Amino acid sequence: MRVVLTDVSKGRDGIALPQTSVAFASCRVTLAIAETEQRPTILGLIASGRMRPDTGSVLIDGHKGAAALRRRVALVDVPDVSDPAPNVTVAGIVAEELMFAGRRSDPLAALRWLDETDARDLARVPIADVAPARRLRLLLELATLRDGVEGVVLVSPDRHGGDPREWWALAQEFADRGLAVLVVAGEASVMALAEAPSQPGRPARPRPSRVRPRRAAVPSSRRVRA
Repeated sequence: MRVVLTDVSKGRDGIALPQTSVAFASCRVTLAIAETEQRPTILGLIASGRMRPDTGSVLIDGHKGAAALRRRVALVDVPDVSDPAPNVTVAGIVAEELMFAGRRSDPLAALRWLDETDARDLARVPIADVAPARRLRLLLELATLRDGVEGVVLVSPDRHGGDPREWWALAQEFADRGLAVLVVAGEASVMALAEAPSQPGRPARPRPSRVRPRRAAVPSSRRVRA
């Protein structure tokens, strides 16, 4: 699967999201930089077929199709859109996601799934109190349970704190499973990733696409091989 956004924007004169071009594809991670409170969310919504851009185009495998995007691309942990309520326990979130995936979703099934993912200790913990890396792993694992999901869009993982190398490695792990992965994060996280010393066995440093504030700017997308 390959998703290509070309010159997409949102809002009058692109104030909500300036013209942006980015692509993400199966078995790869793409990192897009978007600053301000709402631009990461808007970019994520457009990239997953949940919002129509005011300009530009979004193609999946060379064709238009918002319905196909919504079906095949999961939107993960987007502020005020798909992020779980902070006081809900992990077991409650798992049960709900199992239900959406068409699986058994009773408390026992939720606990069994947590056992399978080595997260039973989090069952009664509110999701807001879960460490960033474990939170993101849980939400990514749950998002990929649904039939037909071939890609994920992860928005602002850096807002939870922690070491950005952890969510970058996690994104690459899911790409290694064959998924198309788009991560939308802030400039500070990308700088931290770029400055981190290279170590054997660690994921490659990202080469991000940037959402620029100038209306006329159309940044070229750079895909990062997992």
